[in-house]
Amino acid sequence: MKKSIRILGIILALTMLLGSMTVFGGEGGKEIRVAFVCSSAGQNDTGYNKSACDAIKVVAEEIGAQYKIVEPDNGVPAALEALAEDGYDLIFSLEYDFEALVNGVGGSAPIAEQYPDTYFVVFNANPNVNEDGSVKHKNVISVLFDVHEASYLAGYAYVQVNENQDKLFGEGYKLTPVDEARAVGFVGGTNSDGILVFSYGFLEGLEKAAAEFDVTYDYYAKYDAGFSDPAIGSTVAGTHFDAGANIVFADCGVVGDGITSKAKEVGKLAIQVDADLDATQPGYILTSVLKITGVPVDTITRACASGEIAQMDNLQSYNLDSGATGITDMSVIKEHVADQALFDEIIGKVNAVADQIRSGEIVVTNAQNGEVLDFATVPHINVK
Repeated sequence: MKKSIRILGIILALTMLLGSMTVFGGEGGKEIRVAFVCSSAGQNDTGYNKSACDAIKVVAEEIGAQYKIVEPDNGVPAALEALAEDGYDLIFSLEYDFEALVNGVGGSAPIAEQYPDTYFVVFNANPNVNEDGSVKHKNVISVLFDVHEASYLAGYAYVQVNENQDKLFGEGYKLTPVDEARAVGFVGGTNSDGILVFSYGFLEGLEKAAAEFDVTYDYYAKYDAGFSDPAIGSTVAGTHFDAGANIVFADCGVVGDGITSKAKEVGKLAIQVDADLDATQPGYILTSVLKITGVPVDTITRACASGEIAQMDNLQSYNLDSGATGITDMSVIKEHVADQALFDEIIGKVNAVADQIRSGEIVVTNAQNGEVLDFATVPHINVK
């Protein structure tokens, strides 16, 4: 039996949760209760949280389920513990915060151990393994997206486009000519494996294309821009553009809105993430690196309702063929380029590289699995 003071703390935490709860009646599986703990960007961000929240609303109505969306103001561990205590069957945590869940903190047992009948799902890392590779908690599922591969494609596409800028981009663009500078910018929300996985893949894709042209690119990166202030994105992007970059990769939630706005303002380009955001600044977003969180949310929620979740692997990976990751078809920016035949050739090259990744001919560094990029393998990139 838990101590009364701990119960009181959990009740207080529950009263502080900012969320919404809806109950649907329906058929198709066990009536389950599903909760979401959003990341700091909130449920109405540009795609990472929003995609997951939109998905649960749809699947809950289809299968008959209760769901709650929480934006915690008392920390992720308190939210997880409060929801588990309240009897939720399945809890998705979209924040990069796993220690209390899988290892325990302050002398407390791991939350997953305290609530063995609740399934917890975490994203962008696999913290639920021991040093020998064995699973720590059977009720914790880690979801990884092969965004390192998608980011590779984005990097490869940028260099191909930049090296042909004089034929592709006319009036309305103010790209730095390649005889003056070759550069690229990257802005991440936080210095974590969940962000580095994009950066490393992007660097390797840049390297492949730069090697094909036998040229060298400067790489400017900031990894602590946060996820909520577009003004920061505009300021940082302006710095990268002033340094000669013709594109900035925005891996930083709503901060990316400032980056794409700045790209339009100065006549340059951006890359977005998570959802297909190409049309938010038409002609100034080259592509979006997709991480559709709604895909695993749908899959895992249905498995929980059907009772099949116990048979799922504790590590769920979503590759280029899953529909959960990849890059957009670049059809939006294509409408703004001068030489569309040349642009189609570039798209064909990008698709060929994607096939090489699928076949295993190209292997991309995956920071989510703890892999570290050997910068000696990207000799055509100067990391500033």
